[in-house]
Amino acid sequence: MRSKSFLAAVFVAALPLPAAAQNAPDTTPMRIRGTVDKLDGQTLVVKSRDGQSLSIALASNFTVLGVVSKSVADIKPGDYVASTSIKGTDGRLRAIEVHIFPENMRGVAEGQFPWDLVPDSVMTNATVAQITSAPQGQVIKVTYKGGSEAEVTIPPGISIVGYVPADPGLLKPGAAIFIVAQKKKDDASLSAPG
Repeated sequence: MRSKSFLAAVFVAALPLPAAAQNAPDTTPMRIRGTVDKLDGQTLVVKSRDGQSLSIALASNFTVLGVVSKSVADIKPGDYVASTSIKGTDGRLRAIEVHIFPENMRGVAEGQFPWDLVPDSVMTNATVAQITSAPQGQVIKVTYKGGSEAEVTIPPGISIVGYVPADPGLLKPGAAIFIVAQKKKDDASLSAPG
């Protein structure tokens, strides 16, 4: 594991949420991926992956997490994970990335819902029940709220990461970033409440 191979990630309030969950009536969640332009006090300026410059008002208690490289061997039964997947021609989910959450994030955005990493992707935030080997890679059986289950194949070579506490100093120009902000419907301003 590359212990200090960080990508900056700012997570405030809740992590990636399904579109309608836990939002004030006058806001919409906006997932932002890109690079840090600058952090100026409580304002984070990000160049999004589509080239826009976005200014996000951060809560006074915002949290920064570093992203560290992991492997499929680091995934254990009982872990709470987020797998971004696409359905293969056989209808089975194939992960394109997996995130291993720390214990204090267990239950965040639990469930399965459409995701915006790539077209037709699905996010499954769930607890690992079982791990088995298959010709296409490792297969994790996961469970999530309501007694639902899913099986996700993790092909060799995909990105698997974990999170570690980090300092706002990590938010330097050029650092990769993922943040869920709230977009106000009235004026389109962005904020990341605590």
